[in-house]
Amino acid sequence: MRPAEIPLSVWRTQGHDFVFRGQTIRYWVAGQGEPLLLLHGFPTASWDWNYLWQPLSRQYQVIACDMLGFGDSAKPRDHDYNLVEQADLQQALLEHLQVQQPVHVLAHDYGDSVAQELMARHSENSFAMASCVFLNGGLFPETHRALWVQKLLLSPVGWLVGRTFDRCSLDRDFSRIFGPKTRPSESELDDFWSLISNNRGHHIMYRLISYIPERLVRRERWVQAMQSSQVPMRFINGASDPVSGEHMVERYRELIADPDTVSIPDIGRYPHTEAPALVLRHYQRFRADIAERRPCTVPPRAVQTNKAPDHPVALSSTIQSASC
Repeated sequence: MRPAEIPLSVWRTQGHDFVFRGQTIRYWVAGQGEPLLLLHGFPTASWDWNYLWQPLSRQYQVIACDMLGFGDSAKPRDHDYNLVEQADLQQALLEHLQVQQPVHVLAHDYGDSVAQELMARHSENSFAMASCVFLNGGLFPETHRALWVQKLLLSPVGWLVGRTFDRCSLDRDFSRIFGPKTRPSESELDDFWSLISNNRGHHIMYRLISYIPERLVRRERWVQAMQSSQVPMRFINGASDPVSGEHMVERYRELIADPDTVSIPDIGRYPHTEAPALVLRHYQRFRADIAERRPCTVPPRAVQTNKAPDHPVALSSTIQSASC
């Protein structure tokens, strides 16, 4: 059975704000137990996780934010966006929420690169990561097959491409990266566009896209961290994704020892919205395997009931109908 969708209109009312380096960041948190950090992709936002949000929050303390330049967070026009700063943002959010124990990470696309930076920090003892699951993304830049629109955004006319990018452009480009039978509905496309275009976010897409060359610069550090880390990892991949599909899984198997990979046929770049029940099942099995191999010795952090309003620990019953 497909998990229930959280309408974007409801999702937005349940967010909270904190300030990161002078910029307002929108975030969500629910549930209790071991912290699970969800990292969204480009060019969308944390609402991407809406199908998984409620079932995951029954088992874990789930945390997500719209990264700087995305969704309902601040989108400064002249900012030099980079993945290292986005990793700093995640750590600042965890500090804001007073999360002190090792964090599990579930990442997608752009978020995969942020997760790789956090894994590198884990190896340097500046971040405590308990596990990491990647969804479709450019883990190895030499294997990433950029879309034409991404190449245009990286070109000298990228600023113009962003300004002319509209709802129809989104429909056209998304139709290429989703599975043949799992393309987003017109309503979902409207919601995706609402998040992208909020505060004219499409006008800074040419700045956000700088993450693609940044991946090349940081590749060796990130891949070495993945190869040497003892952090449990799994790669869940929509095989029909033309950008980072089955070919990325093959590269993962070449470079990562004892690779734990899952390929989902006929699913594209957004497996967590195209086949959320399957992704949930594979993620839960991954966590069950971890618990069986290495039982957690750190008890779940107790949820305080006297937190200030800007430190919420659960969403309303509209979004979270059960608790751990």
